[in-house]
Amino acid sequence: MNIYDSINQINIPLMIDVTCAIIRNEDNEVLIVQRGEKTDHPFKWEFPGGKKISGENDEECIIREICEELSMDIVICACLNPVEYNYGHKQIRLIPFICDTLDELPLLSEHVAFKWISAEDLANVDFSEADVYVAEQYQTGLEKSSALKEVQILQEQQSSPDDADLRGMINNMMSMQEADWVAASAIENPVVFNKLLEYSYSKDRKLAFRASWTLSKACDKFPELIYPHLPAVVESLPLFDNESVQRSFLRIISLSETAKLNSHLHGILADHCFAMLKSGFSAIAIKAYSMEILYNLSVIYPELGNELSSSIRILMEDGSAGIISRGKSILKKISGISLDPGSSQKLS
Repeated sequence: MNIYDSINQINIPLMIDVTCAIIRNEDNEVLIVQRGEKTDHPFKWEFPGGKKISGENDEECIIREICEELSMDIVICACLNPVEYNYGHKQIRLIPFICDTLDELPLLSEHVAFKWISAEDLANVDFSEADVYVAEQYQTGLEKSSALKEVQILQEQQSSPDDADLRGMINNMMSMQEADWVAASAIENPVVFNKLLEYSYSKDRKLAFRASWTLSKACDKFPELIYPHLPAVVESLPLFDNESVQRSFLRIISLSETAKLNSHLHGILADHCFAMLKSGFSAIAIKAYSMEILYNLSVIYPELGNELSSSIRILMEDGSAGIISRGKSILKKISGISLDPGSSQKLS
């Protein structure tokens, strides 16, 4: 290396690893945030995120950054290819993750504004330069995904899908629309439904989450499909270490007719959901669905109403905007439950 190479090397800014999140809500809109005036990209829009710190991996970084910047709880669904960009004064490797959330009201600590926009509108946003390439990559992935075509063929043929093909299809899903297509196949084809349920218990955490998420889409439209399997799902809840699958299964249970379960299963649900509300580690979505399930149980067992009300009020004291909003809604519904002792049953 000669002296000129040494000088050039000194002038090249070090590569900084930065994560960002393409956060989607239940309407498949994407969250973008705006930087302030006194930043290195004043008033530019970006996908939220930040720099990795020593000892953490990419996934830990983005979950921490979103919690610190926005007080939001996210679930990682997929990742995109890193984008490298040299701003002159800094060179970054931007590592994008596709994430889902139930929280639609971020608490801004580092940005001046936020918006939820459709994926189609991303091209019209005044992004920071590196984020432009992330947005393009996300849109291209939605447009070019082959999963829709494969699932449509699966629906038309109504045949038993090849296990490897179905696994690949689920692992490659990038949009709500694709999940809806697979869910529609599960509604029409019991083999697909049973496969989704089987995959939900998989040790492959990515496959398990996407399968259970898609299963919840099918159960949204036809909740009766899950009833033959619901006892096993309820009994498995305390054994799950995959928080993403817990979220999906609790969502399914929250939308099911709890009265169709026996009192033993009601007891398991009550214990588990109260434990989730009291836990300092369970995600916001899990707490939200646990509140819904406990409210449904309170309709059957009115004596649970007071304990649930107390738990929700404690949770709301330091909760996120999403928890506070959901808590207020549940408290209002609890107030309408009859507390006549003669109308209650007992949990066994």
